[in-house]
Amino acid sequence: MDVRAQIAAVFHLDKCIGCHTCSIACKNIWTDRRGTEYMWWNNVETKPGTGYPTLWEGQNKYKGGWEVVDGKLRLRSTGKVRGLTNIFFQPYLPTIDDYYEPWTYRYQDLFDAPAGDDQPTARPISQITGQYIDIEAGPNWDDDLGGSPIYAANDPNLVGLSDEERAQLFQLQGLVFFYLPRICNHCLNPACVAACPSGALYKRAEDGIVLVNQDVCRGWRYCVSGCPYKKVYFNWSTGKSEKCIFCYPRQETGYAPACFHTCVGRIRYLGPVLYDADGITAAASVPDPELVEAQRALILDPFRPDVLEGARRNGIGDQWLAAAQAAPTYKLIKQWRLALPLHAEFRTLPMLWYVPPLLPMMGTVTEHGYRLDADELYAGLAERRVPLRFLANLLAAGNERLVTDSLAKQVAVRFYKRAQTVGDVPANKVEKLLARAGCSPEEAEQIYRLVAMPTFGERHLVPPFQRELAVADLVDPQTQRGEEGLGPRRRPHREF
Repeated sequence: MDVRAQIAAVFHLDKCIGCHTCSIACKNIWTDRRGTEYMWWNNVETKPGTGYPTLWEGQNKYKGGWEVVDGKLRLRSTGKVRGLTNIFFQPYLPTIDDYYEPWTYRYQDLFDAPAGDDQPTARPISQITGQYIDIEAGPNWDDDLGGSPIYAANDPNLVGLSDEERAQLFQLQGLVFFYLPRICNHCLNPACVAACPSGALYKRAEDGIVLVNQDVCRGWRYCVSGCPYKKVYFNWSTGKSEKCIFCYPRQETGYAPACFHTCVGRIRYLGPVLYDADGITAAASVPDPELVEAQRALILDPFRPDVLEGARRNGIGDQWLAAAQAAPTYKLIKQWRLALPLHAEFRTLPMLWYVPPLLPMMGTVTEHGYRLDADELYAGLAERRVPLRFLANLLAAGNERLVTDSLAKQVAVRFYKRAQTVGDVPANKVEKLLARAGCSPEEAEQIYRLVAMPTFGERHLVPPFQRELAVADLVDPQTQRGEEGLGPRRRPHREF
């Protein structure tokens, strides 16, 4: 057992209001430079929808992530032979049109226009070419479905839905949809790192954050094609790849990442987890329906004595271990089994997990008013909300049972608190709901406190990094090699 530490995140989709404050915070800090105009390291998509870049989830087009061939993991986009033949031509790269061509306005036209009867206008110009353009797309072009069912109808997650389920979804879309915030997943098995021929991408040993070394990057862009989430970008000005750095400079000084810090809906949870690095290949190689459970099995109980001993042997300090024990991420992912990974079938073992949205909670209207019966709601869970197949395609590699289990526990907690605050749910029904969800009253109270009433420190548990001290302690100054085969830990100063 090779115990490692990883900074992980959980996003609660029922709480996201789609305000894009997280996107703007990230944009203002990291991607306001020349060549990054089209980059959104954090973006918020409307689901159902086609996303950013367009149809990024369709790996038949982009060939991102991993696949299992003859029992072995293999990159979809490249390999030893394919990488050599395609080194000067990347057939699976998204184009600027798949993102959008960034634009601004020639405001000087407002001042230089000759006198006339018409009001002068500032025409849009490309931020790349400087030429006039017709605006046809943007980073959130399909926000709230863009007033059209076109985007929702082309969502790749609709695969496998029956005609009845599709009709149900599009009947609902006029009333309800949900938002999907996305950042780099900082995966345990990152395809971008494996695809890079120059070795510019790497995963930091002390916290699992995936970075690009700008001094080593040669702009081959295999990382862009290899990442199935399309969260690695190419800077057309510098000729280098860039990506979300999980705000590691902020974390190293004790602050949460900018998108976490500014989140209006308070949907984001951050904290370290411990995992077994020896099991990564096996966990990523299981059949699709088993991927989520295999990844959960990788995450270790931070209270087990053998896990703590293995962690200390690998140089993980007591402060990190205490943070892992108190982290909200372990509770939401493994202890309470509420959170699920985005597109586990890409086999990158992402460490950004999502609590699936419970909305819409649909009741019935009777002559006595609006009725929301606990038994009926639980029995008709699939009929009273967004189709489970859609959420399973998005968050559970097609395994509907995992989505149902998460939603059932959320329903149980909701009615448990409703019985306390409103008093219109009988105690026997609450007990029945909790029993069906495998949830005790004590656990329901804990879930409620963390989901509905957490403090900032309870949502964002950033352990003390002290990276320069950790590296100095683990690296032999004579050999520059880490203990227990960890390999070299020192990195060049310039990192993105």
